[in-house]
Amino acid sequence: MAKVPYTKTALNYPNQLQQLKDRGLRVEDDNRALHLLEKISYYRLSGYWFPMLQMPKSAHQFKPESSFDNAFRIYCFDRELRKLVSNEIEKIEVAIRAKMIYILSHTHGPFWYTDVALFSNPTSHNDTKAKLNAAFNRTDELYIQNFKRKYSDPFPPCWMMFELASFGNISKLYENLAITHEKRQIAHEFGLDDSTFESWIHSLAYVRNLCAHHSRLWNRIMSISPQIPLTPTNSWINITTVPSRSGLTAVNINNRTYFMLSVILYLLNTINPNNNFKLKLKKLFYQYPNIDFKALGFPLGWENEPLWNWSNVKFPFYKKLLMKLA
Repeated sequence: MAKVPYTKTALNYPNQLQQLKDRGLRVEDDNRALHLLEKISYYRLSGYWFPMLQMPKSAHQFKPESSFDNAFRIYCFDRELRKLVSNEIEKIEVAIRAKMIYILSHTHGPFWYTDVALFSNPTSHNDTKAKLNAAFNRTDELYIQNFKRKYSDPFPPCWMMFELASFGNISKLYENLAITHEKRQIAHEFGLDDSTFESWIHSLAYVRNLCAHHSRLWNRIMSISPQIPLTPTNSWINITTVPSRSGLTAVNINNRTYFMLSVILYLLNTINPNNNFKLKLKKLFYQYPNIDFKALGFPLGWENEPLWNWSNVKFPFYKKLLMKLA
């Protein structure tokens, strides 16, 4: 298909609202809808009413009973889900940093991350080191300023540098490690083989970036998919495929939000078996009963999976609360 110039013009808020009505979207409160269009934007909200469009989507006609308020509720759910996911990934990231620092600095010294001999791809290593150097040069952290005044080394020890590194930097360093024994040792600390662990932290860095840029987790197909583990040490999920639309084949669900939530829960369980991620997620679902689990990639029977079974919640207080929410 030949490309054409973009010719659509910007609409003011009243015209945006009228366009939605003309296309069949029910608007419960005009003033509230206008306020949300102004404060959130038509285009950002459109990602949440897009599934409400009839086929073909290009006709821009809403299905019967499609509602502005329902789309906004989905938007609110997604915003809260991003906050929850971002907070939990932070815990995982900190634990991964700590384990890499401990294992690799004890076997290869505090400056191991600068030694190109420990990495498979020198070009990738130099690129990562350049990014770390840029972070080192621009930071105003007092401990780094003190290091620069006192020591002649061009880089600080890993326990200092890793406080400045992005999760993407950490992921790249792990991916590029050539020292297989230590690489496997780090992965085993999190109940995984090194290949699976490598793909998981890469995917987690990607999801964290989605959250940081306020991108949708609801109704999303992930462009970076975590590997399905073959030999996980701890409780995992059994259902990793769902029937295709034709029903004739099965498709993997490792590119859906449900799978990433499972990855997060699995890793949290290895870090702190008494974590309350399941409780927080259950409360979120309770607060937003209009959410279609299929839009998140949840398969039928997910709640009975060994990883997700609510009866596995450890604390009596949580069990009582979950009974109320059920």
